[in-house]
Amino acid sequence: MSTFLHVLINTAVANITTSFLWFGLTFWIYAETRNVIATGVIGGAYMLFISLFSMLFGTLVDRFRKKAVMLWATVIAFGVFCLDTAFFFLIGEAQIVDLTLPWFWIFAVVMLAGAVVEQLRSIALSTTVTLLVPDERHANANGLVGTVQGVSMLVTSVLSGLSVGLLGMGWTLIIGLAAMLLAMVHLAALHIPEREIVHAEGQTKWVDIRGGWLAVRAASGLFALILFSTINNFVGGVYMALMDPYGIDLFGVAGWGIWFAVASTGFIAGGVVVAATGLGRKPMRTMLLLAAFIGLVGATFALREWGWLFIVGCWLYMAVIPAVEAAEQTVIQRVVPYETQGRVFGFAMMFEAAAAPITALLIAPIAQFWVIPYMREDGEAQWAWLLGEGQNRGIALIFLVAGLACVLIAVLAFLTPQYRRLSAQYEQSAPPAEDEGEAEVPAPSDS
Repeated sequence: MSTFLHVLINTAVANITTSFLWFGLTFWIYAETRNVIATGVIGGAYMLFISLFSMLFGTLVDRFRKKAVMLWATVIAFGVFCLDTAFFFLIGEAQIVDLTLPWFWIFAVVMLAGAVVEQLRSIALSTTVTLLVPDERHANANGLVGTVQGVSMLVTSVLSGLSVGLLGMGWTLIIGLAAMLLAMVHLAALHIPEREIVHAEGQTKWVDIRGGWLAVRAASGLFALILFSTINNFVGGVYMALMDPYGIDLFGVAGWGIWFAVASTGFIAGGVVVAATGLGRKPMRTMLLLAAFIGLVGATFALREWGWLFIVGCWLYMAVIPAVEAAEQTVIQRVVPYETQGRVFGFAMMFEAAAAPITALLIAPIAQFWVIPYMREDGEAQWAWLLGEGQNRGIALIFLVAGLACVLIAVLAFLTPQYRRLSAQYEQSAPPAEDEGEAEVPAPSDS
């Protein structure tokens, strides 16, 4: 467990540096252009690239030792960010910020590549829970992962907002590179005791989609679990495209960075609760209830253009995300053999990550060219009874519709036979101690 904590903290440091640069890019381009298409496209493209590369990442995690995978991911990301920093200073900020020229899109795509490579560490981290943590504490360890992600988000949003708002994008890039270099050196000094790599089914492919699919199918109901986990990603795509523009318009760049950090404490609180109490006896039910709650929050946190309402809503949304993610991870860590878990996590990430970019890439142009202009002209008076008044009532209307759709999907999922079969399968696979002649030890209620 102590080794896992070292790995977890190092991954947190690496994620902070990557997110620092990615958040900085989003804050910076919207502050300079006030264009939600730019933020929506780069956010959607980020999730789309994660979806496209997840199976490659999962296969790499299964084929190589976890420390080597993490270290090489960090080295490659560092090299890519160095190239992008050189490009930024060579072309110049005035040229890059002009969206009619190709330079911003080249700059964003290169940074996206570095951020996506770093996601390889997230898959490797999930498998180290199985490797280093006892089965009965998997849910608690996954809660700790959520807590650390919340801390990373809090630190990143504050630092990115302040750095872009006070120092500019150039210094933000330099600071991010320095921090990533420190994380890379620290990781190289860590020791992860790992069992011999077992190449299941004799697979040699670098992108083993078929192996991931077969591993998912081998556990009854696991594909339904992945489908359920995508529910929050649909509304997450709307947040990805519009939350930063809405927050920046309310508070300014530096102010939104600070307030987003305040909202991120919800992620920490949610992770702490899962780490302390687990997921309960029926984590699938917990997942769907929280998915419905996410939709309800998204539908209401912009009904009035009040900063406190938006921040409270963001806090509640982030507080339930760790439990939703931990439910899926805990089930996979128990029912899937260790030697194929990388591909299963990669398959799940590929499937789930595709939901958010589809939503974000659709919503951003709809918001920019239709909904926002409509609400600023004739629509505001028509919807004032529900959405109040303000310059961002178009974004509020999109939040409302997306949130209600999320609630409806979660409620309908409760009525499906797949949900009932999945819940039954989880309960049947719960007590591995009985298979070892230790039936007197009750199965823990939180995993």
